[in-house]
Amino acid sequence: MTEITILSGKGGTGKTSVTAALASLAQNTVFCDCDVDASDLHLILNPNIINKEIFEGAWLAEINTEICSNCGLCKEYCRFDAIHINEENHYQVNPFQCEGCRLCERVCPSNAIKSSRSINNFWCISETRFGKMVHAHMGAGEENSGKLVSHVRKQAKELAKKHKNNIILNDGPPGIGCPVISSLSATHLVLLVIEPSNSGIHDIKRLISLVRDFKIPMKAIINKYDINIEKSKELKEYLTQENIELMAQIKFDEQFTEAMVQEQSIIEFAPESETSIKLIEVWKKLIA
Repeated sequence: MTEITILSGKGGTGKTSVTAALASLAQNTVFCDCDVDASDLHLILNPNIINKEIFEGAWLAEINTEICSNCGLCKEYCRFDAIHINEENHYQVNPFQCEGCRLCERVCPSNAIKSSRSINNFWCISETRFGKMVHAHMGAGEENSGKLVSHVRKQAKELAKKHKNNIILNDGPPGIGCPVISSLSATHLVLLVIEPSNSGIHDIKRLISLVRDFKIPMKAIINKYDINIEKSKELKEYLTQENIELMAQIKFDEQFTEAMVQEQSIIEFAPESETSIKLIEVWKKLIA
């Protein structure tokens, strides 16, 4: 089983559009959307959910004012300044400041503080027109996105084993944070989708450094290369210097957006286009 993770150093590079295009070419493949904070692969693949489960998030403390003796120990021990006195002279927890350490619960002499896990997140197994897909959603302001990414990847692997799929194709999150690290571990190949801009070059260099630490092989696509030919040239030279294969340079193509509006990949929307032909070649090389 081969696991391919598609990443970008920043948002807006066209990573998900490229992922959807490759998904439309894939056979015997499970798809996994690892961008749990802002998932959008489902907008193109239009999945039919067949199983939906709650994913428990971070702990959040709550004070029972009927039991609380107003001793103030919880406020004294809270290192995050999450406990305050309200207008009714009761101690209460500010949910936006609480870090879920549960120390207040342990020091409370009245057992007036209880913590519970957030249930504002979920993950799904779905059927798409190209095959099965695992994806998830985190509520606004929720934590533990890295753990949720690890969970959806685990489910994708179990699904692939069950149905004897040869490939897992991951649409990773942008950046270099915890969700990206969770998307990287134990994957077999990273495909970088890069845009030729100052921020695109800056951020992809950080991402390449991170992937190097995991010792995972990388290949790259420069998307929208014609919006800045000089920056594309700079990127190409940098990739050569880093010994990263440049698989394709793709022009800025409005059909990407037009296809997305129709809930289609560009391969479906414009199969004979220059972009589609290049992406077909990329996929052939990836699975060769």
